[in-house]
Amino acid sequence: MIRIVAPGKIKEKYLIDLVSDYLKRIQKYHKIEIIELKDNEDIKKETIDILKCLNEKDYNIALTITGRNYDSLSFAKHIDDLFNHHSTITFFIGGSNGLDKEVISLCDEEISFGAFTFPHGLFRGILLEQIYRAFKINNNERYHK
Repeated sequence: MIRIVAPGKIKEKYLIDLVSDYLKRIQKYHKIEIIELKDNEDIKKETIDILKCLNEKDYNIALTITGRNYDSLSFAKHIDDLFNHHSTITFFIGGSNGLDKEVISLCDEEISFGAFTFPHGLFRGILLEQIYRAFKINNNERYHK
């Protein structure tokens, strides 16, 4: 199972469509769910909600600016390797203030998609696209470059 924990609901139709499309594509390969938390400007309150979703048995990944960078091929291999040892991978996306240090410290790894700041809805789409690409790569299937 892949879980994505993220604050706030996506309101823009084009982003809802983007996320829905990639969720459908990924479900052909693996079970996936997005857990939308209440968007909260208070990082401490947001952290309490995020910590309720953190399961020590999962492989937990904090998405941060300072985390490890992967290219698509190495990310695909990493995902494949993780599923050899873990039944669930959970990605944590922070709110407008990022992820609290406590959440990051409880995660198994930090991954960065670069130093850019993305709108949360768009970033969900980017993350889902890379997860989908990883499955295509791992199954030796063609996908645009």
